[in-house]
Amino acid sequence: MSHSLSKSRYIRGMQCEKAMYLDTYRSDLARISPETRQKFTAGRLFEKIYKDQYPNAIDVSEQLRWRFGEYARYTQQLLERPGEITLFEAGFKYDGVLVLTDVLHRSEDGKIDIFEVKNVGEVNPTIRNDVFVQYYVVSHCLPAINSFNVIYRPIDFAPESENPCFAKEALIDEAREKVAEVAARVARFKEVLQGGEPTIAMGEHCNKPYECPFQQYCSQNMDAQLSLSGL
Repeated sequence: MSHSLSKSRYIRGMQCEKAMYLDTYRSDLARISPETRQKFTAGRLFEKIYKDQYPNAIDVSEQLRWRFGEYARYTQQLLERPGEITLFEAGFKYDGVLVLTDVLHRSEDGKIDIFEVKNVGEVNPTIRNDVFVQYYVVSHCLPAINSFNVIYRPIDFAPESENPCFAKEALIDEAREKVAEVAARVARFKEVLQGGEPTIAMGEHCNKPYECPFQQYCSQNMDAQLSLSGL
């Protein structure tokens, strides 16, 4: 793979650098609970309901599947087309980080609006960090972004409705302020990935903000790792 970090690994690294390391090099050790799988399924359904508003969109992931090394180049080719265009999972790479945007819409006048779709009732700090790293990468690849938004579930969300309503929060101003912070964290995470497996004791971070899929591995190997490190 030609990139060392992805958006999901960046977010995982903010929770636990060891989990980020394992996700990069030993993803076979992950154990995903049925509850987490249910959340993934619900999230994909919510995202599909929102994306149905764009029947003429081009889904980059349908074209490339797991060939992530080709996403950025193919997205660039699509954006060279004139006029209005909507892309699902458009790929952008900068500073060794690859991000895929849920929905990118460019209007006839060239304005680009990006939408991150989350099946949540409020925009929490983790989702903000998700957008911040996306903006960091995309803003270095595209000359001007009109808006960067989170689409989420309002209290009265009715998925069975013919035209369901969605809540939206604009985050581009916050994202601009976080560029330097994201750059520093990206540099830190790349250092971690160039070294050996980090030694981090288990704790509350194993379940916040998300349930870590490497808990079984860590619980079975922590004593040995701590002993080897002299802790």
